[in-house]
Amino acid sequence: MKYAFFPGCVLKGAAAEAHASMMKVSEALGIELVEIPEWTCCGASHAQGVSELSMLAINARNISIAEHMGLPIMTVCNTCTLQLKQAKAKLDEDENLRAQVNEILEKSGHPYPYQGTAEVTHFLWVLDAHPEVFAGKIKNKLTNVKVAGFYGCHLIRPQKVLNYEDGRNPESLEKLIKLLGATPIDFDYKLKCCGFHAFFTAEHDVLTVTGKIADNAAQAGAQMIVTPCPLCQMQLDMYSPEGREATKSSVEVPILHLQQLIGFALGFSKEEMGIGRHVTAADKVTI
Repeated sequence: MKYAFFPGCVLKGAAAEAHASMMKVSEALGIELVEIPEWTCCGASHAQGVSELSMLAINARNISIAEHMGLPIMTVCNTCTLQLKQAKAKLDEDENLRAQVNEILEKSGHPYPYQGTAEVTHFLWVLDAHPEVFAGKIKNKLTNVKVAGFYGCHLIRPQKVLNYEDGRNPESLEKLIKLLGATPIDFDYKLKCCGFHAFFTAEHDVLTVTGKIADNAAQAGAQMIVTPCPLCQMQLDMYSPEGREATKSSVEVPILHLQQLIGFALGFSKEEMGIGRHVTAADKVTI
């Protein structure tokens, strides 16, 4: 399998461990990732508040490069997935809007018009659709490890745009956790928003949600939380101390990137998966 890889800003900066672990895990699974050359930020669900047309043009440009590469796009960020798929849905449905965006791209000197031929997918969806990539590769079955899968919101809502699985009752994370040999733990907050994008406008509310997510997962019996979104991971991990304070909780739960959990099952070490960069409870990752 081969994809045009859209890493997004966070994997190239604050969550470098997510990028490094993604590269190792993808190679081990036989998934070839070709980074989209000269990609730009997807807008991170904020750009449309300033100019929706600019946001559409930015993402049309990213998609058009993948079209020129002749490859589908794969991300490992829920927000990037949502932004790219929203832009694609709007442009594919509106010929006039598509013409406007292509005019902007042409005036900017971009050589490829947006055509709408490249599909957009997420790492979790690829693995869910192709469990055969794990055949014979799981060296460290995660038996007796209890994992809470945190979807967040941008990979399941709005249903009409994302439309991979039932946004009210998704199962892809739990299926993957089981495939790795671990026990998936259901918990009430698994579909909540982590609050990442609202932090500076509603700090107390966001920290309260951050604390409740971790506390709720731990109370349900989880030893760790895994998420397919680096923004969710950063929010739950970096702000865990403040989240505990906001909710009067003493719970410390490791927050892992999805590819890190997979990496452990494939036999990679904690060092190779970048666990040392974590702020919260890294010493409790006892896989």
